[in-house]
This record gives sequence, C-alpha cells and structure tokens, in this order.
Amino acid sequence: MPKVRTLRTKKPPPGYAEIEATLLEFSRKMKDAENTPHEGLSKRQSLWPIFQISHQRSRYIYELFYKRESISEDLYQWLLKQGYADGKLIAKWKKNGYEKLCCLQCIQSKETNFNGTCICRVPRAKVDTDKNVECITCGCRGCCSGD
Repeated sequence: MPKVRTLRTKKPPPGYAEIEATLLEFSRKMKDAENTPHEGLSKRQSLWPIFQISHQRSRYIYELFYKRESISEDLYQWLLKQGYADGKLIAKWKKNGYEKLCCLQCIQSKETNFNGTCICRVPRAKVDTDKNVECITCGCRGCCSGD
C-alpha cells in the first residue's frame, strides 16, 4: 500500500480538525504495523496488517461521507487526493454485491490461478466450514456480501 502523502500544499478544508485525531491514530497504527518484526511469516503475511489498516481508514472516510454525511464534498475529495483513502475501493463499495470488499486484488481475475476471484469472495455456505479459509493476498476470512 502506498504511504499517505502529507504534502499539504494548501490548507485542508473546514471539518478536517474534527477527524484529524482519528486519522493520526490510523497513521500511528500503520507505522507500528510497518515496524513490527515479521520473522517466520511469509512476505504476503507480513503485509496483512497494513492491508487491514488501510481498509479500516478507507472505510472510516467512506462512512463519514456516504453513511453519516458528516463531512463535506470538498473535504472528502481532499482526503482522497492526499491519499488518506483508496478511491477505487470506495467506488466498489458503492456497487451492489461489493459492500464488504476487503481489497481490489481479491476481485482481479489476473491474480488467481484459474482466472476467477479470490476464495474470500465465495459465500461461506459454499465453502467447507471445517477449514479456516484465508485470503492469500490480504488475510481476509470472507468479504462476500451474500454471507
């Protein structure tokens, strides 16, 4: 995941002060996740916490703008431009069937062996429940909206 750019060429729009503390908390969590030792884990497993924090931060901004309607359009666009949220992931969340999507790599058919979607996109009723199913890319245990 790309780091959040904090090059503030112009002042943030009004309303940023109310959410700044939460965004700084996400930034602190991201630094902790990047600096944790990952001996004994595969390269992909060491990136799972970073994917999860990025997802949480994007979901927080999505809910502020679309669900609660507590931030302005200008602030929302500024946050996307500064890299605080993933605009493409948020665009997918607005579509039917992708409301709980964990990352964009899980729906890219080029990333899988048989040109399908990731195992976390399969409804739990169709997966053997005895196994602990985890996405290889992000560690998700199921982001299908049909669960």
